[in-house]
Amino acid sequence: MNISQYTKEFKYNMQLAYPVILGMVGHTLIGIVDNIMVGKLGATELAAVSLGNSMIFIAMSIGIGFSTAITPIVAEADAENDDNKIRSTFHHGMFLCIILGFLLFGLVVLSKPIMELLHQPKEVISLAKPYLDWVAFSLVPLIIYQGYKQFADGLSMTKYSMYAIIMANILHVLVNYWLIYGVWIFPKMGILGAGLGTVISRIAMVIFMHFILINHKKLRPYFKNFSFEEIKKSMLNKIINLGLPSAMQMLFEVVLFTAAIWLCGNIGKTSQAANQIALSLASMTFMFAMGLSVVSMIRISHQKGLHDYKQLIIVARSIFLLAILIEIVFAVLFIALHQVLPHYFLNMENQSQLVDNNEVITIAAKLLLVAAVFQISDGIQVVVLGALRGLQDVKVPMYITFIAYWVIGFPISYYLGQYTSLKAVGVWIGLLAGLTAAAIFLYIRFHYLTKKLLKKSNNKL
Repeated sequence: MNISQYTKEFKYNMQLAYPVILGMVGHTLIGIVDNIMVGKLGATELAAVSLGNSMIFIAMSIGIGFSTAITPIVAEADAENDDNKIRSTFHHGMFLCIILGFLLFGLVVLSKPIMELLHQPKEVISLAKPYLDWVAFSLVPLIIYQGYKQFADGLSMTKYSMYAIIMANILHVLVNYWLIYGVWIFPKMGILGAGLGTVISRIAMVIFMHFILINHKKLRPYFKNFSFEEIKKSMLNKIINLGLPSAMQMLFEVVLFTAAIWLCGNIGKTSQAANQIALSLASMTFMFAMGLSVVSMIRISHQKGLHDYKQLIIVARSIFLLAILIEIVFAVLFIALHQVLPHYFLNMENQSQLVDNNEVITIAAKLLLVAAVFQISDGIQVVVLGALRGLQDVKVPMYITFIAYWVIGFPISYYLGQYTSLKAVGVWIGLLAGLTAAAIFLYIRFHYLTKKLLKKSNNKL
C-alpha cells in the first residue's frame, strides 16, 4: 500500500473541511451564547433554556439529517455536468426543507406537555414554554438555510455557509445582549429575549445565504423561474428516500447521547455535571470529524458521478485516514490533560461547593479517558457514514446505526450505569461500545459496496 496516494489528498480535504468545521462550531456557539448570557439571570432561567434547547436539538437533528440528501445528488450531477439535475435537486430540496421546517416547528410546540412528564420543576417549565415557542419557530429559517447550505456544499462551495454562520453569531450576541438585559431602547425580555435573538439571527442567516448565492455568477441560473408545476413526484421521492433514513441515523445518535444525560442524571448531580463537561469537550473535537464527513459525502458523490471507482476508494481512504490521525491527536490531548480540563468548567474558589466540585472533577477525568478512545470510533463512524451517503446508500446504514446504538450501546450503558459501581463511566463505556460497533459495521458495508462497484466497472472494460 502506497501511503502517499492517500496523504496527497489531505490538503484538498482540509480546504473543503475547514469552513464546514467552523460553520458547525458556529451552530454550537449559538446555544453556548444563550447559556452564558441567560446564566447571569439565574439558575432557574438557565435550567429553562437547557430544557427547551434539549427538545430543539432533537428536532434540529431530524432537519439537518434530512437536508443532507441534497448534497450527494447535486455533487453527482455536478460531476456529470447535468445543470438540469442540479437545478431540479435544488428546487425540490428547498421545497421539502420549507415544509419540514414548519412541520418541526409545529411538532415541537405540540410536544410541550412532555416537559411535565420529565418531572422538571414547575418554575423551570413555566419559563421554558414561552422560550420554546420562539426557538421552535427558529427551526423554520434554520432548515431553509440547511437547504441552501447543502446545495452549495454539493458544488464544493463550502465557504459561503461559514460566512453566513459567522455573521449570524455576531448578530446573535448583539441582539441577545439588547433583548435579554434591556439595553438602550430595547425592552428587558429575559430568556424570551434569548429566544427572539435566535429567531432574528437565523432569519438573517437565510437572507444572507440567499443573497450571497443568488449573486454568484455560476449559481444565478439555478435561482430563475421557480414554478410549482416543475415539482415532480419522482424527484421528491428520490430526496425523501435519501433524506428520511439520513435523518433517522442522526436521530438515533442524538437520542442515545440524550439518554446518556438522563442516565447520568439518575445516578446523581455530580455524575450529570461530569457528563456535561466530558460531552462538551468531546462535542467540540467531534466537529472536525463532522467536517470531514461532509467532505467525504461531497467527494465520493463527485467520483461516483465520474464513474471513477478506483479514485473513489483512494479519496475515501484518504479522508478516513485523516479523520483517524486528527482524532488520535485529540485522544492524546485528552489523556494528557484529563485531570486539568474539567477545572475550566467549575468555580473552584466557591468553598461551599468544593466537595461536589472535587467529585465532579474525579468523575469527569475518568470520562475523558473513555472519551479519548471513543472519539476515534466516533470519528471513523461519521466519516464512513458520509461516504455511504455519497454512494446514496442510506437504508442499510440506518439499520446498522440503530442496532449499534440501541441494541448494543444503550443496554450496556444502562446496565453498567445503573447496576454496577462503574456508574457514569459505565454509561460512557456503553457509548464507546455502540460507536465502535457502528464504525466496524459501516466500514464493512462501505468496503463491500466499493468492491462491488469496482468489480462491475472492471467487467465492463
